[in-house]
Amino acid sequence: MAAIKVHGTPFSTASARVLATLYEKEVEFEFVPVDMKAGEHKKESFLSINPFGQVPGFEHGDLKLFESRAITKYVANEYAEKGTDLVCGDSKKKAIIGLWMEVEAHQFDPVTSKLTWELAVKPMYGMATDKAVVEENEAKLAKVLDVYESRLAKSKYLGCESFTLVDLHHLPNVHYLMGTEIKKLFDSRPHVSAWIADITARPAWSKVLAMQKQQ
Repeated sequence: MAAIKVHGTPFSTASARVLATLYEKEVEFEFVPVDMKAGEHKKESFLSINPFGQVPGFEHGDLKLFESRAITKYVANEYAEKGTDLVCGDSKKKAIIGLWMEVEAHQFDPVTSKLTWELAVKPMYGMATDKAVVEENEAKLAKVLDVYESRLAKSKYLGCESFTLVDLHHLPNVHYLMGTEIKKLFDSRPHVSAWIADITARPAWSKVLAMQKQQ
């Protein structure tokens, strides 16, 4: 049995981030499905891993972690010699990666999470999309992607010249939004479009999508 356990659902953007990282690092793990519809993420057994009652929860021996980006950083550093190098180089390169990780967390994720909810998740449950929220966040995302387009004109990936955690962290929301009207914002920026085609074609991400189909 794998020493690592991931508690969650592959449909969760945060869980998918962690799963993609483990696949990139070629690390064995046990996936423990959490039935969120049944409220399993609010039960005491799960709250002992993630006290906020949100997926994912992560266990490695006696270490318990939550918050997907903290987990991906741990995996990338703990298994630095395995699989894909997701942290890239010397201290200056790591600083640049850290910078763009902050951009993803504070600029990209807030707007894309709202758009994912309105355009991808709500329709699944027969809920009405709030067009005002979509319009507001579409404009915000356009500004973020203008910055990305400029960056990606100079660098193949956001953090450095190779695929890192920075790029990986974008995958879950990008995946959902590429199936919505927001796809036009990515497609209309050639460097962003090429970057998305590259990162979404990675074998590790394909394994996460395969997990979704099995659920």
